[in-house]
Order: sequence, then C-alpha cells, then structure tokens
Amino acid sequence: MTKAVIPVAGLGTRFLPATKSTPKEMLPIVDKPAIQYVVEEAVSAGLDDVLMITGRNKRSIEDHFDRAYELEEALRVKADTDRLNAVRESSDLAQVHYVRQGEPRGLGHAVLCGAAHVGGEPFAVLLGDDLIGARETLLKRMIEVRQTYGGSVIALMEVEPEQVSLYGCAAIQPTDEPDVVTVTDLVEKPAVDQAPSRWAIIGRYICDPGIFDVLRKTPPGRGGEIQLTDALRELARRGPAEGGPVHGVLFRGQRYDTGNKVDYLRTVVEFACERPDLAEEFLPWLRDFLARHEAGSTR
Repeated sequence: MTKAVIPVAGLGTRFLPATKSTPKEMLPIVDKPAIQYVVEEAVSAGLDDVLMITGRNKRSIEDHFDRAYELEEALRVKADTDRLNAVRESSDLAQVHYVRQGEPRGLGHAVLCGAAHVGGEPFAVLLGDDLIGARETLLKRMIEVRQTYGGSVIALMEVEPEQVSLYGCAAIQPTDEPDVVTVTDLVEKPAVDQAPSRWAIIGRYICDPGIFDVLRKTPPGRGGEIQLTDALRELARRGPAEGGPVHGVLFRGQRYDTGNKVDYLRTVVEFACERPDLAEEFLPWLRDFLARHEAGSTR
C-alpha cells in the first residue's frame, strides 16, 4: 500500500467566520496546520502517494504543500535555517495530488472521487478532523490487519453513550487477536437506544478497492448524502471475492478531535504543553491562569 485519500472539501461551517476564506484544515495547531499532521501520519505509515479531495476555496491547502520560492529565498538570504527547513518540510513530505469534489454529496462521494487515482489498489482514508498522537501506530496496525485478513479495516474507539449519535457505530465479534474484531454491521449516527455498541468509527479507514463499485450503487443515506459507512456495511456482508469482509482495530491511544471549537482548543493546548520549546514557558502561565480563573479573576 502506498496511497492515501484525504477528503478536505468540507465547508467548515462550525468554525465560521474564520473558515469563510480559510479552509478549516488550515487552522493551526500551534504553528502547523492540522492537515499537515494528517499527511505526516500517512507518510509515517508508508503512504507517500496522497490524494486530497478538495473543493472551492481550498487553494491555500495546495499552496501549503507546494514550494514557496520567494519565501524560501528570503529566509536563505537571512540564513534563517530553522524556518527555511520548516517551510520546506511540507513540500517535501509526499507526492500530493488533488481532485475536486464538484458538490458536497457526503464522505462516500468524496472517496469515490478518488477512484481513478487509486485504481485497483487498497488505500487508506484519513479524515482531517481526527489527529492521532505522533507516537501511535494505528495506521500501521490497520495496514497489518488488512494484509492478514484482506477486505477493509476501520479504526474503532469506545465512546460514552451520549456520544454515539455523533459517529458511525459498529456491531462487532471478537477474533483471536485482542485488538482486532470482525465487523458484522454498521449504523451511521444512531440514537443511543439503537446503537449496536459504543465502538465508534474514528477517521481512519483502510479500504478494499471493491468499495468503489459499492459506492457507485449506494443511494443517499442520512442527511441526503452518500455515506461511506453505508458502503462499508455492505462490504461487511460480503466474502473476500466480493471485496469483503470488514474488520476493526480497537484503538485505545491518543486521539485529538478538531471538529468543533471546544475540542479544537483542547487540542491546541495539549500540543503546546507537549512541545519542549514551548512547555517551559507556557505551562507556568497556564497554571497561573487556571488558578486566577478559579479565584474569579483572569486579569
């Protein structure tokens, strides 16, 4: 496997007005846009052929992963090696390609837009709202599971009952491996009393290329969109000759959700606290701020 598909065509309405002209994927986590962390994760798992499914007003993403010759030259003249290396890092990460999703028709449709580029190979899908801790090996493990069992593989994380309606949830059966399950059914954003389990799909998938034929025949589902969950549900019922089955990797590691304002702020604070170049100054300020906040004053 060498290919990863990253859908970035969403409108980012939960972050308006900031996302009126700036893609939500370009919002910084400290000093690096969120999308770069996702590409770095793909590359660390050996996936250096990256296809982004974009939309209108997403040109800044393309610019970020391209060379910036004028800026690089200005930094070179100043002998600012650290910043020059940081600027070049994103353009040297991977082979990044782009295809536009003409209209917002759901995650399943976005993935289908990558069919010509992916061809008949298995591929990963990474969602930009989910950041996985840099020390985690989730994607590598999912690739191993695909190599062992075939079919498709999804990342599953146990969530609180009140959160199941925010995710696709899986009905699962155990295998001989403690972190691997067989997926027997999937439900997109179920009500609490209709969820098959508390194991929710987070934004990492390994897809068999057979999913494209299923997506072409998948009618719009929840929200009037073509849901990737619905296509995976169909593959879960199939055997290897038809693109199935579907397995899940039970993930208990560090995941950061940047899909809403509160979780985005938590992510920025956590990343800042883990940065050796920032923590020494930032952590004492944060402790002092919290103490003053609890005392009723933030001045």
